[in-house]
Amino acid sequence: MQGWSGRFFAQVGEVTLLSREFFRYLFRRPFELRPLLEQLDNVGVRSLSVVNLTAIFSGMVLALQMGRFLERFGAKIYISRIMGLSLLREMGPVLTALMIGARVGAGITAELGSMKVTEQIEAMRALATSPVKKLVVPRVLATVLMLPVLTILADTVGIAGGLVVAISELGISGGFFYRSLLQNMTLGDLLSGLGKAAFFGYIISIVACAKGLNATGGADGVGRATTSAVVASAVSVLVLDFFLTKLFLFL
Repeated sequence: MQGWSGRFFAQVGEVTLLSREFFRYLFRRPFELRPLLEQLDNVGVRSLSVVNLTAIFSGMVLALQMGRFLERFGAKIYISRIMGLSLLREMGPVLTALMIGARVGAGITAELGSMKVTEQIEAMRALATSPVKKLVVPRVLATVLMLPVLTILADTVGIAGGLVVAISELGISGGFFYRSLLQNMTLGDLLSGLGKAAFFGYIISIVACAKGLNATGGADGVGRATTSAVVASAVSVLVLDFFLTKLFLFL
């Protein structure tokens, strides 16, 4: 137990230290646009397929399960309201974050870990180049910027999947589904999900970068760091979601 707690606090210390360095170099010149654009493409465009696939089937399953349950009480007409709230506030940002953590977080850790064990990070420092400025800042900033965008797309695709199920399985008209959704969703519901997504993007990317920059032990160590990064980012997202939900409910 003591060993586990020691490793936990060591990892928290690594992430905290890297976070401090990230904000230190975030607004420091020169601002290089090309690395940021490359990471925006990697995080955003290349993640569209997995995010949309996850969102559409999650929306369809949610509508089917909840619609059949509400049908017992003659309340299936409320499916769009409940489903929309669930997707905008919770399922959209959380599922998107978990997929990005698995795909992008693992990739960041493996890439930086490989650079670390082959001493490329030390070579950058020897040339008076900051690895945080060159490697960490573009990746973290791109993930923070793109995760809310991907969340909006996931919400849209998920609702579309629910609409298909509502029409084909529950006998609800598309017009009624759409009107009911718009009448009951508020801007606060959307902003709550987007706010969560931005926080999730930061925690995923900063954890992945910290794991990669502290990888040791050759290829085997890179593999362990990658696995640890995916697990840590997923757990962090779920824990952070609880506290952000409590915070946004009071706003």
